[in-house]
Amino acid sequence: MPISLVKLNDGNSIPWIGYGTGTALFKQDCEKLVVSAIHSGFTHIDGAQMYSNENSLGAGVVSSGKSRTELFVTTKLLQLGPGQSVRDTLVKSLQELKTDYVNLFLVHTPTNFVGRLKETWKEMEAVKAEGLAKSIGVSNFRQKELEVILGNATIIPAVNQIEFHPHLYKEERELVEYNRERGIVTSSFGGLSPLFRSPGSAVDELAKSIAARLSKETGQAVSDSQVLLLWAKKRGIVVITTSTKTERMKEYLHADKLPELTDDDVASIDEAGSLETHRHFSGFYPKD
Repeated sequence: MPISLVKLNDGNSIPWIGYGTGTALFKQDCEKLVVSAIHSGFTHIDGAQMYSNENSLGAGVVSSGKSRTELFVTTKLLQLGPGQSVRDTLVKSLQELKTDYVNLFLVHTPTNFVGRLKETWKEMEAVKAEGLAKSIGVSNFRQKELEVILGNATIIPAVNQIEFHPHLYKEERELVEYNRERGIVTSSFGGLSPLFRSPGSAVDELAKSIAARLSKETGQAVSDSQVLLLWAKKRGIVVITTSTKTERMKEYLHADKLPELTDDDVASIDEAGSLETHRHFSGFYPKD
C-alpha cells in the first residue's frame, strides 16, 4: 500500500513520512542508506544543502532504480554567497541531486537571511514559477519570521519544517495552529527525541505503555517509536525521521498501517510532554 499523503496549499501532495539525510548522516555518504530507505518503502527523501551530502543522496535515488516521478525529494537553501542568487544555489543542488527539479525547496533557517527575508522569499517564488521546485516553504521559522514574508508574499509557504515532539507541544502548539490557519503544513524533525534524548520521561514511559496496549489489541508488535509517529500523524504533522537500520526503517513505515491513536491517547501524550520542555536544535533560531 502507498504511503498516506498530505495535501499542500498549492495542490501538490507530500508523503506523510519521509527519510531524512541530516543528523546522523550529516556530511556522510548516504547513497546506500537512501537506496535501503527507498527499497524499504520510503518515497519521500529529505535533504539539505547544509548536510553536504546531496551528491550521494542523488546517487542513491538513481541507484534505487525507482522512477523519479514516484519519489518526493526535498532540499533546503542554506545561505547566499556574494552575488549569488537563490536560483544559483538550487541549480547547483539539482546538479548534485541528479534531477531537473525538487518536489520541495525550503529556506532552511532564518538565521542566514536576517534583514532580507522578503527578498529571499521572492526569489523562492521565482524558482517555483520556473518549475525548478514544485513546492516551496520554510524551515525553523517562528511566527515573527513568517509574518515578515507573508506580508509581501504572492505564494504562501506550503510547509514549515520545525523541531516538534511532545516535549515541545506546549511551546510550539500556537505556531502549529498559526501554520494550520494559513494553510501551511507543519513538518517535524526530531520527533522521536523523547525516547532517546529524554529516556525515563513521562512521554517515554507513556509511549511504552500505549505500545504494549496496542500490541495486545492489534495482535502485532507495536513500538514506542510508532506510537510517537502516530501521535504526530493524528495531529496532521508530516514526519521526517531517519535510521541506519533497514528493520527500523520498515518499522517506521509500518506505523502508517496501524490504527489511529485515540483522542485520549493523544491528550495523554500532550499532557505528559507538557511536563518537560526540551529543545535540541535551538541554534537554528536568530537571537532576538
